[in-house]
Amino acid sequence: MRERAWGWNPSGRRRWGILALWLLHVLWIFVGRGPSARWQQLLGMLSRPSQALSTRIETWKHQRAQRIGNHQAAENEIQALRQRVEYLQKSAIADAQKTTEAEEAIRLLGLKQALPLETRGARIIANLRKAPFGGLVLDQGEDGGLVSDQGVICPEGVVGRVWSVIRQQASVLPLDSFNASTGVMLARSRATGVLQGVGPGKAEIRYIGRQEVVQVGEPVFTSGLDRVFPRGLLVGYVSAVKPRDLELNLEVVLAAPLDRVHLVLVLPPKPPVQVQPPSPPPTQLPTRGGK
Repeated sequence: MRERAWGWNPSGRRRWGILALWLLHVLWIFVGRGPSARWQQLLGMLSRPSQALSTRIETWKHQRAQRIGNHQAAENEIQALRQRVEYLQKSAIADAQKTTEAEEAIRLLGLKQALPLETRGARIIANLRKAPFGGLVLDQGEDGGLVSDQGVICPEGVVGRVWSVIRQQASVLPLDSFNASTGVMLARSRATGVLQGVGPGKAEIRYIGRQEVVQVGEPVFTSGLDRVFPRGLLVGYVSAVKPRDLELNLEVVLAAPLDRVHLVLVLPPKPPVQVQPPSPPPTQLPTRGGK
């Protein structure tokens, strides 16, 4: 079998090699004799696609790194702002508490100056009214000269009486306790009765005759007959009148906010029955209900 002249055999491969060398020589004659700028231009043309691709990749990497940096900076800024907001909220709460206590202290000082008695200021450090047989705990005790059955008041009205005393603390029986009783009188008729606690912020007046005319919203004062409070201190307001067989059952909303009071005045033991009240109370039932 005869071999092909340009086939892939030894003689054909020699012919292909000679042809390739001849073509390269011709290319060198037409291109290689020129200035080197032609090679540089040719190489530049050949490298432009790779340079453009490389530029695009570098730009994408730079933009991606910039976006990541901006995102991280934004997260850090958001975290800092959150911490700042939390700090400002805590500061606002603390300032609000301080402001409320300062206003309460100012009103308590005004009450102390207006009441012609030697009173002692105290702070409520625990409010246990919702616990069984609970009450209020003062930061004053035997060391402060407190004894049992001293009246406790606040700018809004009567709070209760000192129930038990230890060295540095005293417990207060508030007016709304089920075992609390206080001598009271009505504002218009001056009829006297006994106030008994029936639950949070509320109490009832017993031993008021059916012949008395009592209106809802009528103020209720201390009568001074129990020798714990002087006459004329605001206790609360009549919220309901319920006639019974021989007497009226009067429901009373207490004036003192027993769940929010922090500063109180402790009256001296067995104060005089008649003193000048600090200020005339309003003549209508408060909307907050004394709670």
